[in-house]
Amino acid sequence: MIKVMGNRQQALLTLLLRTKTGLTVDELSRGLHVTRNAVRQHLASLGNDGLVETGISRPSGGRPEQLYVLSDKGLELFPRQYSWFAELVIDTIRDDAGDAVLKERLGRMGERVADQLLAQSQPATEPQEKVQKLARIMQEMGYNTGEASVVDGQPVIEADNCVFHKLAMKDPEICRFDLAMMARFTDSTIDHQECMAKGGNVCRFKFTPKAK
Repeated sequence: MIKVMGNRQQALLTLLLRTKTGLTVDELSRGLHVTRNAVRQHLASLGNDGLVETGISRPSGGRPEQLYVLSDKGLELFPRQYSWFAELVIDTIRDDAGDAVLKERLGRMGERVADQLLAQSQPATEPQEKVQKLARIMQEMGYNTGEASVVDGQPVIEADNCVFHKLAMKDPEICRFDLAMMARFTDSTIDHQECMAKGGNVCRFKFTPKAK
């Protein structure tokens, strides 16, 4: 989230959010009331994090002026009210088709996401490697998983953050999406041992490779 960043960097990103076409170093310097060198340092840091990128060059009557814009990753730092829309979609499916169809579609969506993730990543062959790769992907997605562990000989992932927490608190069936995604990605059977939506401290998933 943007709130964990320094005040200057927050302000710089907010200026770029308000001006979608981009701003020059001089414009950012005036907007932030800091030196051009300070702006360049912030841009370099934010660029290394993939939050800011160079846009088009703007004609100025002399040397073209370089514009800087928010990247897609930078845009995602700002709050997005997705939950109300997701809740509306889920309630509409349930009202129109019933609980059984909702569960089936949540599973299909999870499998589809897993297929997309598999297509974007290097293939893993060993069960533990598959789970470890999934844990890293889930960490990037915001689940706060850390590395997978091994308990009683089986891989386990613990997530401290549920990205669908509000929805899952209202309807724990939402977990079917996660379970289907994990099962498909790792070719495993998932034992959902603990769930934050049901009062647990974490969401804990144990993976048992499917028999070939």
